[in-house]
Amino acid sequence: MNPALGALLLGATCIALSPIFVRLSEAGPTATAFWRVALAVPVLWMLYWARPKVGARRYSGKWPLLLAAGFAFAGDLGFWHASVKLTSVANSTLLANLASIFVTLAAWIFLRERPTRLFLGGLAAALAGVGLLVHTSLGFSSTGLLGDALGLVTAMFYAGYILAVKGLRDRGETTLHLMAVTTTITAIFLFPAALASGEQMLPASAYGWWVLIGLALVSHAAGQGLIAYALAHLPAAFSSVSLLFQPVMAALFAWLLLSEGLVPLQVLGGLVVLAGIYLARRGSVSG
Repeated sequence: MNPALGALLLGATCIALSPIFVRLSEAGPTATAFWRVALAVPVLWMLYWARPKVGARRYSGKWPLLLAAGFAFAGDLGFWHASVKLTSVANSTLLANLASIFVTLAAWIFLRERPTRLFLGGLAAALAGVGLLVHTSLGFSSTGLLGDALGLVTAMFYAGYILAVKGLRDRGETTLHLMAVTTTITAIFLFPAALASGEQMLPASAYGWWVLIGLALVSHAAGQGLIAYALAHLPAAFSSVSLLFQPVMAALFAWLLLSEGLVPLQVLGGLVVLAGIYLARRGSVSG
């Protein structure tokens, strides 16, 4: 397997655990989003400073792109954590990954990454498969519709984050520096939002802190770090389709850990998603 593709799928699996951590968190959704990045900041900076330095490539527009990535990720986390609390894990993860549509359109218009027909077929199959995956979770609760709407807003911010990170990595930004800086910026944006939300800011027990630490280290530091690495070696549009692997794994984790049962239609949806990812990999994009 292509190492970059392996890193992308492993990163997607780590991120797929994040809705489980969010559901188990004793803090409010926005506060949980803040702690997710705040607890990861010192770890990422320690890893960055401990690693032997190589000559960094200079490029223009560095800080605007870093600020854009941090702001977009703050919006992504803030809206998505609220979505996870209001609708099913599978549904919220599906809608967040509709970012692939926005990424493909943006890459086509601004990056001149013209999708091939096979790639578009893979994208359509992946979206159709994820649609099957979450079909039975639409009636999750009375708040499901609002959760779905917040998931769609999440997708818009997620698309901006993917494109900003892709731009930074293409210009030679190292993974650890990118992660440390954008995570710090994201925490700065989320802190006042968490305070203003009026949610419970601190977990009530040691267990609650361990949940937040797991979210920070597994889902953020490991998951987002692996994806940031992979985006330097894969086309932006294909990378976003591959991240549709997240809903499959999130649905599996929700079944195993939260007793959100899977029915045959959802299993079929997961298989169709994987087929779509394979087609997208074969089709990729033409320059």
